[in-house]
Amino acid sequence: MASIILAGVSVEFPVFNAASRSLKNRVLSVATGGAIDRRVDGHVIVRGLEDVSFCVNEGDRIGLIGHNGSGKTTLLRVLSGIYKPTSGSATIHGECVSLINISLGIDPEATGRENIRLRAAMMGMRPNELREQFDGIAEFTGLGDFLDMPFRTYSSGMQLRLAFSTSTAIRPEILVMDEWLSTGDEDFKHKADRRLREIVETTKILVLASHSRELLQKNCNRILWMDHGRVRMDGPTNEVLTAYFG
Repeated sequence: MASIILAGVSVEFPVFNAASRSLKNRVLSVATGGAIDRRVDGHVIVRGLEDVSFCVNEGDRIGLIGHNGSGKTTLLRVLSGIYKPTSGSATIHGECVSLINISLGIDPEATGRENIRLRAAMMGMRPNELREQFDGIAEFTGLGDFLDMPFRTYSSGMQLRLAFSTSTAIRPEILVMDEWLSTGDEDFKHKADRRLREIVETTKILVLASHSRELLQKNCNRILWMDHGRVRMDGPTNEVLTAYFG
């Protein structure tokens, strides 16, 4: 059964340059990021997350809100396995797919077909799964003969088509998203939106960070309000959104 359990999770980023010493003297915290502090060994750190604890069960649709730098993206990266907690524990049960950076693993010099394989491998798709899905991914891009051309020759819209088509080919148990993906021309946007909604509906757990009240109300049953790396409020969607937006 898919689940997420975070217990006392903190994530710290050490700052080693000399400027950090004067920085600590000027500010103790910043409105657009985690708290700035100094460890007992004298090193200046930025706390991206501090003592975050919560549980997510199968069927939950979790929304993350908070100002820019409040810890939402850091938390998403912990859930995706990109960041490891400095302290505390993050236990993830179930296959997790992150749509935070859908272009991760793309090689500008490789062809579209080669990049489908590269991106799929980066996401953990097994070779036999890719063989079964490759033609479908290629067709979904709508790029035709351009799939045999280097990725660097694509327009930005074409690049996003390929990255999106490959990244959404997996049907995960846990889906992690930073805002709702929207890409390409109008025809592709409609097709992409339908696919994304199918994934959201079938995934066992959704974690979605967004600034859109409407999007969170539509897709989430629970909201975590992040504030300077901490969970300020955790509760039913309407209750937390009302407190946050006023």
